[in-house]
Amino acid sequence: MATVQAYKSAKKYETFSYMPQMSPEQVRRQIGFALAKGWNPAVEHTERSTLAKVSFWYMWKLPMFGEQSVDAVIEELEACHREFPDHMVRFVAYDNYAQSQGTAFVVYR
Repeated sequence: MATVQAYKSAKKYETFSYMPQMSPEQVRRQIGFALAKGWNPAVEHTERSTLAKVSFWYMWKLPMFGEQSVDAVIEELEACHREFPDHMVRFVAYDNYAQSQGTAFVVYR
């Protein structure tokens, strides 16, 4: 039986955390995918913490219900990052049908 090896890298936070950092184009495509599914986008931020369990994600404005523009979502991600340059910023997409998050991933670490 093979031994399980620990993943030695930076902290892992959300979807795609175990993959290399996404390029801006890959982020755009993921946001576009969420919008195409009809999910409602939102932006959240938190202070960098050494303990992932104690971090609380603050919502940046309200979710962008019905937003269809990838550019509008990216503008909000960038605005949040400018306002809180030392915080982590993540994209969240809410699925109305399942009444849960469809996806969430950190855009700015």
